[in-house]
Amino acid sequence: MTYDLLAHFIKIGGTVAFTSVFVLAIIYALWPQNRERFERAAHLPLETHDAPETDHD
Repeated sequence: MTYDLLAHFIKIGGTVAFTSVFVLAIIYALWPQNRERFERAAHLPLETHDAPETDHD
């Protein structure tokens, strides 16, 4: 009886915890103040940095 009660509590608690973390991550991602930071991060792979080319002859 104790094991079943504890197992049920852990299942419910885990579901609530993971759902809460997921909802908080979505809120963080969609928060208006984070938009500029995410826009800059999205464009990082497209930026070109002119690194000096070396000749290995």
